[in-house]
Amino acid sequence: MGELRCVDGSRLEVIMVPVRDRAGTPYEVTLELRCDGRSFGVVGERCGYSLATLAREVADVRVDGSPVARAWPDQADRFPEPPASTAPGAREDRGLAAREPELFAFRRRDRADTPGTAELRCTLRTSCTWLSAPDHRGGEWRRSRRAVVEAWGPDGHGVRAVLTSAELAGFLTALVAEARLVGADYRDVLASSPVSARHAPSGAIIDC
Repeated sequence: MGELRCVDGSRLEVIMVPVRDRAGTPYEVTLELRCDGRSFGVVGERCGYSLATLAREVADVRVDGSPVARAWPDQADRFPEPPASTAPGAREDRGLAAREPELFAFRRRDRADTPGTAELRCTLRTSCTWLSAPDHRGGEWRRSRRAVVEAWGPDGHGVRAVLTSAELAGFLTALVAEARLVGADYRDVLASSPVSARHAPSGAIIDC
């Protein structure tokens, strides 16, 4: 189970629910969302492969020497930047993608679900802070990026967590490890990545 502490102090739990074939064998997962123990619905029909792919991509861009590392020296700012049309689970909204690219967006079952159903979404948000020089004569802009994970229940109530690259990587790794425990194994996706499919979920809550 992946857990996040949200900016309002609530706790978002993401629980892996196995998807089984006709013989009863697990082969994929769906996500059950809970906020402070309350049901937030079930989203992301068969989304485990997409999450494992994103976990691999986040691990890859965090490595020193990667193209993203050259653009973002601070490791906390390093996130993959997939085109909106190919992002795992992303919706094709070019206006939003230009401002806050989506890393994933899972609704009650799939992207075609109507508004008002449960949703789990992760976008990238860039901010700039002016750093004055010691003599206050000049300075420079400091850019930073964070992943914003938002969840909505069917009643329209939403929560939000803001994550560094390391925190997002840990959250995704915990989800992938949990998926393996319920029978959905994505070792083929992670084979060439620093992410370890053998990593056991710690159960720790990421504070943001």
